[in-house]
Amino acid sequence: MQTAFCRKRHQGGFTLIEVMITVVIVGILSAVALPAYTSYIQKSRRTEARTVLMDAASKQEQYILNFRTYTTSMTALGYAANPALSETGLYSVAAAAGACGSIARCYTLTATAVAGKGQDKDIKCKSFSLDSTGAKTSKNSSDAATTDCWN
Repeated sequence: MQTAFCRKRHQGGFTLIEVMITVVIVGILSAVALPAYTSYIQKSRRTEARTVLMDAASKQEQYILNFRTYTTSMTALGYAANPALSETGLYSVAAAAGACGSIARCYTLTATAVAGKGQDKDIKCKSFSLDSTGAKTSKNSSDAATTDCWN
């Protein structure tokens, strides 16, 4: 017959070493996964900037058909504010219009990450631009041109 003392000693459980090994493994996995997840989120949010610029460009083309000029007012294009905000407010969108070299009328739309909304930490693609010729450009956090943001 077993005593109460013997039964307690044979109860199952985890040792401190097993728990510590598990904590270390979870820590390593988190250290690898978190930066990859953050990068994925930033890339997916860039789609919002590209979408709002394409929409505003379409509205600029309709505006020139109606009024024979481009506008710098985002409210004239149907947005609530000037500069306009993207759907979730991550990007501020502004328009510039005028003469561009040999082209009598042109516009440039620019979407810039709003400070304090999270996307402003995207150092690779801070702002996007689209002009009336269809040229797509982008800048990183140090205002240097970058090419892979529109991909």
